[in-house]
Amino acid sequence: MAETKEPGKNYVQRVLIAVAIVCLAILVLAAIYFTFDILLLIFAAALLAIFMRGLADILRRWIPIGEGWLVLIVAVLLLAIVAGAVALLAPSVAEQVRVLRVEVPRSAQQAGEFISRYSWGQTLLAQLPSADEVMAKIDASSMLTSVGGFFSSTIGAVGNVFVTVLLGIYLASEPRFYSEGMTRFFPLTKRKRAAEVLNTMYHTLRWWLIGKVGSMIFIGILTWIGLSILGVPLALTLGLIAGLLSFIPNFGPIISAIPALLLAFIDSPISAVYVLGLYVGVQLIESNVVTPIIERETVELAPALTIVFQLVLGAMIGGLGLVLATPLLAIVVVVVKMVYLEDVLGDKLAASDLHDEAEPVAVEASDSHGDEIGS
Repeated sequence: MAETKEPGKNYVQRVLIAVAIVCLAILVLAAIYFTFDILLLIFAAALLAIFMRGLADILRRWIPIGEGWLVLIVAVLLLAIVAGAVALLAPSVAEQVRVLRVEVPRSAQQAGEFISRYSWGQTLLAQLPSADEVMAKIDASSMLTSVGGFFSSTIGAVGNVFVTVLLGIYLASEPRFYSEGMTRFFPLTKRKRAAEVLNTMYHTLRWWLIGKVGSMIFIGILTWIGLSILGVPLALTLGLIAGLLSFIPNFGPIISAIPALLLAFIDSPISAVYVLGLYVGVQLIESNVVTPIIERETVELAPALTIVFQLVLGAMIGGLGLVLATPLLAIVVVVVKMVYLEDVLGDKLAASDLHDEAEPVAVEASDSHGDEIGS
């Protein structure tokens, strides 16, 4: 009698276990979905921590003090540099931004008048709403709602920046504590491999940040010089916008070129063509000089995959997802290569693809015998 009940009991247990696993997976996916913006803020803090950690490692050669103090010095120096740049550039940039707000609509109107000379331009402009139609949709109540939303979003953005900076300082001060904590979630025999994956992720993001910061400075200065030579007004502000938006691959350069093209239309359509050639030339130089250096030390990201990833995260989260899509995709590629392709499928990838020689991020893992981390 017991033998006939045992198979049925085991079957019920298996069904209950399968249902529990499915429910747990649904709960985890739901938690990730509803907290994805918070996870992106944590990822942004990790990027900031890696950047400050890299600068702290440089300072360690000349200042032999504790890691936490080095990170604090780096944070203070970065704050001083930002404050100094704001103090020096804020007056001229603020004036240029004020002029930009006036000139861009006027140049847009002039560009529309130029395009309307052609039949295809008339068809295109006919599909766009007029200024009167746009203003008619804006009443007093919607204006008050927009103002309230502006202040709430501004306060939220400032709070997010503060939390990101504070969390980045904590992560950069004690990276060993957090990295060891992550590896302890894995079985003893897998901790060494987990540490290797973490080291590769650190190496990838570190070199990506180095290349991206260099690219932003390069694009900003070269755009400023080129626009100044072409005689385009507000060259400093436009160069600053081009440098900052170059952090966003593919879409950032397009967005930064729009105000420059509109301002160039004030002079003549030929000037706009010259400005377009300048932006295209700067991007070609950057993509053939800086980008190959980044990909040599990190991972090569397919352009189509990058654009799709940016569109997905941009639709899900908004601007933050669009900004962080590329570094997050780089981490996904590292995990897929090392964990899935190599460990699960057994595909032996080249060392250049895996970056096995990555500089450790002070993560000491247990060996195959289960020794404690950091022992």
